[in-house]
Amino acid sequence: MVHVVMLIHTEAGAYGASFPDFPGATTVAGDLDTLYRKAADMLAFHVDGLIADGDPVPVPRPLDALKADPDFRADSAGAMVGLVQVELPGRVVRVTISMEEGLLRQVDRAAEAAGESRSGFLARAAKARMKARLRVRLPADA
Repeated sequence: MVHVVMLIHTEAGAYGASFPDFPGATTVAGDLDTLYRKAADMLAFHVDGLIADGDPVPVPRPLDALKADPDFRADSAGAMVGLVQVELPGRVVRVTISMEEGLLRQVDRAAEAAGESRSGFLARAAKARMKARLRVRLPADA
């Protein structure tokens, strides 16, 4: 997990979040607790989109580095600063797994039909399963 600097904006009783290192990644909420939950989910979704589109994922800068950036200072007038945790992609690691051979054939056929490698297919399936499990645990207002 990496901490990413988030700017918190307030207007008319609502809160908005933006991320200096992730332009275009924004969300709004009626209270700060909900804003933090939505911001973490939205930022993870934004990073997934960058990866899916083949775009580079920015390296988040620490607050001190952002403060030295004149663009950050101009954008952050009147904003509060918070931190959000997000899982950024790391280096690819080779692993060995075991599974029943019939299931492996099914995985290979499904991967080929999706235009993916076996590894990519299994990684995407694992992420989807974990995301679905997380949704079950979140409160309805998240």
